[in-house]
Amino acid sequence: MTSTAALPALESLHRRSAKRTRDVFAFESGDALVEEESSARVRLAVKIRDEYRDFQELPTALMAQQGPVGPSRPVSTRKLIASGDIDSNTSRMIATIDNKPQAQPSTLASSTKLSQALALHKTTRTVKPEYHAPWKLVRVISGHLGWVRSVAVEPGNKWFATGAGDRVIKIWDLASGELKLSLTGHISTVRGLAVSNRHPYLFSCGEDKMVKCWDLEANKVIRHYHGHLSGVYSLSLHPTLDVLVTAGRDASARVWDMRTKAQIHVLAGHTATVADVKCQESDPQVITGSMDSTVRLWDLAAGKTMTTLTHHKKSVRALAIHPTEYSFASGSAGGNNIKKWKCPEGAFVFNFPGHNAIINTLSVNAEGVFFSGADNGTLTFWDYATGTPFQNMDDVPQPGSLEAEAGVFCSTFDQTGTRLITGGADKTIKVYAEQTQ
Repeated sequence: MTSTAALPALESLHRRSAKRTRDVFAFESGDALVEEESSARVRLAVKIRDEYRDFQELPTALMAQQGPVGPSRPVSTRKLIASGDIDSNTSRMIATIDNKPQAQPSTLASSTKLSQALALHKTTRTVKPEYHAPWKLVRVISGHLGWVRSVAVEPGNKWFATGAGDRVIKIWDLASGELKLSLTGHISTVRGLAVSNRHPYLFSCGEDKMVKCWDLEANKVIRHYHGHLSGVYSLSLHPTLDVLVTAGRDASARVWDMRTKAQIHVLAGHTATVADVKCQESDPQVITGSMDSTVRLWDLAAGKTMTTLTHHKKSVRALAIHPTEYSFASGSAGGNNIKKWKCPEGAFVFNFPGHNAIINTLSVNAEGVFFSGADNGTLTFWDYATGTPFQNMDDVPQPGSLEAEAGVFCSTFDQTGTRLITGGADKTIKVYAEQTQ
């Protein structure tokens, strides 16, 4: 004779079966399940307790710094949700869930401390950008027969030079926009220009592997710097030393003695074209941006890499050093493609968000106006200190150009920082000025 276990009551089985059936078919019919209010509150209370129980008290060291605290009372999850409308039955249920005695609350629980903390939070988190006047196009200069790839303003702010795909360097009057001089000698696109602030020299480099030094008093080439194995895409003059740095498609940057034409260093380490190079007075004295997606900071004395910045996802085509702030920016393609860095260690500061295009050129003036120009002809003006864009524009191709020829390749501010000169794919030079009224 076998003994049978007592079966559950038939009524409870019916109830459970009906509940499960309703749960299944309620979703199919689209009806929302109505949960009892008390159980919803208990569930919320348990969730809050699990989420915040480790943050109801300060660490011992911090509590000691906070000084004496308010009236002694146990802190339970019930305190966290006391501000909600919870009935006494629910509160009792919550109290049974968490009966452990808790440590004293932080003194921030007092209204004075809380208001102080909120005020501090607002001052540290909300950095308002400085006001910058809008910019407008004031002059379009024609004359080149190819893409304008390089531009440089002379230290006296009287004239500027441009180099283009027509292999000619042209000197223009900054005030009137009139052509003053054309210099021929390169046999391929002129990709880089720089005017010395201590000598009557103009330096140029191009896709013909040539680096030239022009005497501006005789308007002729007086030196060649031989060594690059392929096209030279960028050059920069050291502000205080008689040193010239060039960079190009042979994945190297080369440091030259301006006077003797001797090659002092070959800055090797990049694995693709070095698209831009910049010099500054203090370390890092040389900064390079490359198509291998990295930015390198170089020790000029040793000729070695100090730091390699690998934050960019795509090729870095443009660099800009702030004239006074001891920081610089780099630009590439894709999202979050413009980044600000702090010298000398190259610490990442923030991204300039929103200019999602291939960035070809960056410029910044002493007033903190930061400009980025892209391959698709979009222009953005930013507040350099906060990374906030304050103006977006489109480069309009000139009559006779294709719509695809709206790209911006080069840019520079004049010495006063109130005019911006750009060169583009429609073979023109455009001058933008700050609207003062």
